[in-house]
Amino acid sequence: MNELTGTHMKSMIGQRIWKLKDSDPEAFKREVRIYFERGYPGWTVVRAKYPFIYLRDDRRSLN
Repeated sequence: MNELTGTHMKSMIGQRIWKLKDSDPEAFKREVRIYFERGYPGWTVVRAKYPFIYLRDDRRSLN
Protein backbone atom coordinates (compact mmCIF):
# COMPACT_ATOMS: atom_id res chain seq x y z
CA MET A 1 0.00 0.00 0.00
CA ASN A 2 1.03 3.59 -0.44
CA GLU A 3 2.52 4.65 2.88
CA LEU A 4 0.63 7.95 2.92
CA THR A 5 -2.73 7.21 1.30
CA GLY A 6 -3.27 3.48 1.79
CA THR A 7 -4.20 1.52 4.87
CA HIS A 8 -0.56 1.07 5.90
CA MET A 9 2.09 3.60 6.80
CA LYS A 10 5.66 3.61 8.00
CA SER A 11 6.97 5.98 10.61
CA MET A 12 9.98 6.39 12.87
CA ILE A 13 10.81 6.63 16.57
CA GLY A 14 13.71 8.07 18.56
CA GLN A 15 16.88 6.25 19.49
CA ARG A 16 15.86 6.14 23.17
CA ILE A 17 13.05 3.71 22.30
CA TRP A 18 15.11 1.74 19.74
CA LYS A 19 17.76 1.07 22.42
CA LEU A 20 15.13 -0.84 24.42
CA LYS A 21 14.55 -3.36 21.62
CA ASP A 22 17.53 -5.54 22.57
CA SER A 23 17.86 -4.71 26.26
CA ASP A 24 14.17 -4.90 27.25
CA PRO A 25 11.88 -6.13 24.44
CA GLU A 26 8.70 -5.84 26.53
CA ALA A 27 9.48 -2.23 27.43
CA PHE A 28 10.21 -1.57 23.74
CA LYS A 29 6.79 -2.91 22.71
CA ARG A 30 5.07 -0.94 25.46
CA GLU A 31 6.85 2.33 24.58
CA VAL A 32 6.17 1.95 20.85
CA ARG A 33 2.50 1.22 21.50
CA ILE A 34 2.13 4.22 23.82
CA TYR A 35 4.01 6.50 21.40
CA PHE A 36 1.71 5.70 18.49
CA GLU A 37 -1.51 5.62 20.54
CA ARG A 38 -0.82 9.26 21.40
CA GLY A 39 0.37 10.43 18.01
CA TYR A 40 -1.70 8.23 15.68
CA PRO A 41 -4.94 7.20 17.39
CA GLY A 42 -6.60 4.36 15.50
CA TRP A 43 -3.35 3.09 13.97
CA THR A 44 -1.91 -0.27 15.06
CA VAL A 45 1.78 -1.13 15.10
CA VAL A 46 2.30 -4.24 12.96
CA ARG A 47 6.09 -4.44 12.65
CA ALA A 48 9.29 -2.84 13.86
CA LYS A 49 12.34 -3.12 11.61
CA TYR A 50 14.99 -0.48 12.12
CA PRO A 51 14.67 2.36 11.31
CA PHE A 52 10.95 2.05 10.59
CA ILE A 53 7.78 1.21 12.48
CA TYR A 54 5.02 -0.12 10.22
CA LEU A 55 1.45 0.83 11.09
CA ARG A 56 -2.00 -0.30 9.95
CA ASP A 57 -4.93 2.11 9.77
CA ASP A 58 -7.73 0.67 11.91
CA ARG A 59 -9.71 3.90 12.25
CA ARG A 60 -12.57 2.64 10.09
CA SER A 61 -13.06 -0.35 12.37
CA LEU A 62 -13.47 1.99 15.38
CA ASN A 63 -16.73 3.48 14.07
